Amino acid sequence: MSRDIQLKERWDVLIEKLSAQFADGDVLELDAIIYLVGVQELGKYHRTYKKDEKLDLMHIAICRLLEPYGFYTFDYFDEEGWPHYIMKEELPPLKAGEQSVLMKEAIVSYFIEKEYIK
Repeated sequence: MSRDIQLKERWDVLIEKLSAQFADGDVLELDAIIYLVGVQELGKYHRTYKKDEKLDLMHIAICRLLEPYGFYTFDYFDEEGWPHYIMKEELPPLKAGEQSVLMKEAIVSYFIEKEYIK
């Protein structure tokens, strides 16, 4: 099975499972899933976040998702428990479709690592 087909199948399973769990069956968009990863990484689930905090959560998620690819490395947790990362390498210029594939691949790998999907 080609890597692209396997990624699509795993992505579809992930979307279905996350949408059922967090969106009452409405299909979650990529940004919403990135936000969920940020909340997961912060570990503070049952609170309301301000707009700037939501952006920070998405930044945490992107750093964590791209860490295995060598773009970021974890640095420390601040006094409020927020993780901080250091950029190790600039992302190469990617077309929108390439960026989407990279993020989907990183998200699928993340949820496999967390044993949420197989």
